[in-house]
Amino acid sequence: MNEHYHAIVWVDHRDAKIFHFDATDVERLVVHSNATGRHLQHKANTTGSGHKGVDKEFFTRIVTALTHTGAILLSGPGNAKTELKNFIDEQRPDLAQRISGVETLDHPTDGMLVALARRFFKADDRMHSQVPHRAS
Repeated sequence: MNEHYHAIVWVDHRDAKIFHFDATDVERLVVHSNATGRHLQHKANTTGSGHKGVDKEFFTRIVTALTHTGAILLSGPGNAKTELKNFIDEQRPDLAQRISGVETLDHPTDGMLVALARRFFKADDRMHSQVPHRAS
């Protein structure tokens, strides 16, 4: 695998699609959760939210795939992207510093995801490359 600087992660509670890319090349990796069930369910008459907890093993495998990435865009349709960001904030503050954004996206095609990520990082990289002007 080439080590690309940019990556976009599309994640829900079952799967994570990770695209490492540059201007011309894309490498795709899919990480599957070992959790059972299609959706997280609220169990009636229980104390607390009734939702299953964060799948730490699933998130750890995603983080491992992002270890050498320079800039990361997290995306997805529900809460999993935020839960992943919180997990990274707590477990890997060094990697958390490389998260450039968190975007809500339903279920785009792989091509749409990569195109969106390239546009996002083109603007993001341009903003970060500007040197602040000194006041005279």
